Formats: sequence, C-alpha cells, structure tokens
Amino acid sequence: MDEGFPGSDVRGSCATVLRLAIVAGNTITFAPLPPHGRVVLGRDEGCDVRIDDRSVSRRHAALHVGPPLRIEDLGSANGTFVGEPQARALTARTHRLRRLSRESAEVGVGERFNLGATTVVVGRTPGGAAEEPDRGKPPADIVLLAPSMLALYEQAARAARSPISVLILGETGVGKEVLARTLHARSPRSSGPYVELNCAALPPSLLEGELFGHEKSAFTGASHARPGLLEAAHGGTLFLDEIGELPLAFQAKLLRVLEDRKVLRIGGRTPRRLDLRFVAATNRDLEAEIARGAFRQDLYFRLNGISLVVPPLRERIAEIGPLAGRFLEEACRRLDQRGAPRISQEALAALEAYAWPGNVRELRNVVERAAVLCAGESVLPADLPPHLMNGAAPPSSRASRPSGTIPPPPPLPPSGAALPPSGAALPPSGAAPPSSGEAPPSGRAALPPPPPSGAGLPPADAPPPSGDAVARLRLAMKAADRQRVVEALERSAGNQTRAAKLLGVSLRTLINRIDEYGIPRPRKRSP
Repeated sequence: MDEGFPGSDVRGSCATVLRLAIVAGNTITFAPLPPHGRVVLGRDEGCDVRIDDRSVSRRHAALHVGPPLRIEDLGSANGTFVGEPQARALTARTHRLRRLSRESAEVGVGERFNLGATTVVVGRTPGGAAEEPDRGKPPADIVLLAPSMLALYEQAARAARSPISVLILGETGVGKEVLARTLHARSPRSSGPYVELNCAALPPSLLEGELFGHEKSAFTGASHARPGLLEAAHGGTLFLDEIGELPLAFQAKLLRVLEDRKVLRIGGRTPRRLDLRFVAATNRDLEAEIARGAFRQDLYFRLNGISLVVPPLRERIAEIGPLAGRFLEEACRRLDQRGAPRISQEALAALEAYAWPGNVRELRNVVERAAVLCAGESVLPADLPPHLMNGAAPPSSRASRPSGTIPPPPPLPPSGAALPPSGAALPPSGAAPPSSGEAPPSGRAALPPPPPSGAGLPPADAPPPSGDAVARLRLAMKAADRQRVVEALERSAGNQTRAAKLLGVSLRTLINRIDEYGIPRPRKRSP
C-alpha cells in the first residue's frame, strides 16, 4: 500500500482497493473500482457504474484508474466539475469548481468531483485487517450517555455471566448487534467462537443446511461432510439476528436443539452434543406474531430467558452528537480526507430534533453523506438531507411496514383530524390534512368532537420540565400522541384491538399508553 494514501497530497496512487462514494439526492451508494482500467459513469444501463440521476448524462464521464487517477468528461450535458487548488486564506465554505468539457483532470483519493448535481468521491474500500474489527468483540468505546443505555448495559453485564438465553428487542438499527457482541465479550465464553446468522438473509431451503450442516452424500453435490453454524459455535455464542423472520416450519427444529442441546446433521443418524449460548434479536413484536400464529410460543419462551430492550435513538438525544462525530471521523478516514470537519451547532440541533425512524443506522448514513458533501471545516445544515430540516420521515420509511414490526412513532395528525376506518393504513407522513370546512375524503368518516384539548395535561402556559427546546418538543409530542390515542378509541367505539390497529401498534403498547397518559379505560360499545 502506498504510504502517501491516507492523508498526503500524493495523487493517482492506486496501491489499495478503491471505491466510489456517490451522493445522488438524499442517498449515498458505493461502487467498487477495479485495480486499473477505464470505468464509464453515467445513467445508461451499459455503463460500468450506473448513476440514476436526471442531471447525469447517459455516458457522462470516464474514470481512469491509474496511476494516476483521472476523470474525463465524455461530452455531458450538465458538465463534469473538479475542484481547483485553493489558497489557505480562503474561507472554509469556499469550494471553487472548474468545468471540464471533453477534457480530463487528475483527481486524488479523498477529493470530490461532480457529475451534474451528483457528488462523487474516490475512497478506500474498508476491509483490511486494520479496519475490520473482530466481529466477536464490541467497539472499544461504545457511546453510553443516556441513563436508559447505561442501565441496559449494566443489566447485560449481569446477564452475560450466566448461560441463560437472551432475547434482544428493539427497532431496526438501534444497535442490537453491538449489544449481542458485548454479551459474548463479557461472558465466560468470550474465548470461544462468536457466530452470527441473519435469519432473514437465507431462503428456507438453505437455512437448515447452514445451521445444521450435512453428512457426505446427504444430497446431490454433498461430496464431503460439512458442520453447520450450530457446531461452529460450540463452546461460544450463536447470535440469531432477525429471529422473527424464521419460517414457522423451521421453528420446531430449532426448538428441539434448544431443549436437547444436540444437533443432527442432514443425512446423519447420530446427534452431536452442543455447548453454546443462544442470543436472538428481532425488531418484531413477537407476542403479536404469536397471537396471529406466525411464531411458536414455546420457542419464544425458550429464547426469552431474559429480554433486553434497546431504546430508540430518539430517546437517547445525548448520544446523537458523539455518535455523529465518530461516524464522521470514520467516513473521512475511509475517504482519505485530511481531517474530519466539526459538526456545527445548527447541524447538531437539526440532528437532535429529528425522530430517527432508522435509528443509529440512519444516523450513520446521514453522516456519511455529509462527509462527502461538506466542502469546508464544518458540517452545516445544508450538508444534511432536506427531510431532516422539516422533520419529515425519509421517503424509504414511508413504504409499507411488515406486520408485527416494532414501528417508529407514526406521524401525528392535528387535533380533531379524521382517522381512517378500521383496517385502513394511516395517512402517509407529510400528507396535508384537509382544510377547515372541507368534507372528509370518500370512505372516511369524521370523528365525533374530541375531548377538551388540555384534558389531563399541564396548562399551555406551564413551563416545560427543563425549559429547553427539546423538553418543549417532547411535551408537545406527548400531548399530540395522547390526543391521537383518544381519537383512535373514539373512532373504534372503545374497542382497544381495533384502536391498536388504527395506530399501527400492538395491543400491549396501546394499553401501556392508556395507563401512561391517564386515559380512562374505555368500555366497548356499539359503534
């Protein structure tokens, strides 16, 4: 590897595996680069790297992977832009660009160039020994600042010392894998293997062979015996991620392994003894899955020796800044930028005010995008996706969510707005409510008048608990959520099961909210 790569001015050095970081709109994608050759970038299907953005021409530019690295414009309509050398005296936000017109220019690793409105950076591909952490070990400096996370990891440390199975619950992207690795690292089995399996990543036809292994000649093509992941984890920990996606027919086989601590390979006759610890994780509400017959109750009891619930990022506001700073440093290091910019107070306030439906995973993606777009010494609000600034959910989170998942907080309609009829989906995030006096949409009945807006809540002029903007926002969100629960109960005529479906939450969650907000328990009545 060229020693000049990670932070020097050496251009065109290609002694390491490179990739492109491409920012188009609100998304950032990565594309690997060959060790050398010509890579065509454009919107056409035949391009080596396809960029689906209207500002990019069909065959926009070609990147010559050297040494040296050169970007060549292929006669694009909206231009290819490269940065000009800048004097140190220029301000942090100055980023002069030069347009290429059927010409080429040399670029360095970590430098950005633009294809129309799309920003591209050449960076290193992570995966070397120095960059790939041991999957069996948690990060050395886990960010633990929120009281709920401190209590969670203290409870996990006590649970790690016992052989009991652990079920980790939480929304998608909250850090369940990090907690699983922490359980293994702090257990007596830490010197043993740590094996991960994403139950949603394999089709049912391959899942059994992957977990149980097979004997020689067990099926066509089985030329030799192969142990499965259960045997590979002997003496250590097996982490079953997305356990809620496990096919129902396969759950009985896993239950037998949990009870007997033995595994029978496919095509085998003699079970093999196992000594391992099971840790499972899911973002689904398994009790709701059991109620609808999609998950076995006996398997749930076996896995749920102790359950640990990872709180969502919106309840860990104190951790957003440190996490964003760490992700920014990692992203800049991979992009071979000289130093990570700081996050401005305005950008940090926007990050802390956002609800983060994708949690830590979404935060990492947003920060990686900002690392590519930031042209100065500070990350500003302009470097963040637009939906963060208006508080709306990203487009990807508005898609339909599988039933039984633990959802992020649904969008809060204004007080008195009509809810959809039972079984219908809630209005999408960002949808405009009907104006005053406008008739409800076809097929949607208006709600009866809501209870007094301040019922059970502090007066409007009462100061918030901490007096800061975050406390005021939380108080307003709780008030709106309480009103939402009341309206759903009114719309469903007191039927809590129907109200839970309207809100997109489990029945237990609805009951907890009724108790939390001091709402009188409704009595079912004729609608």
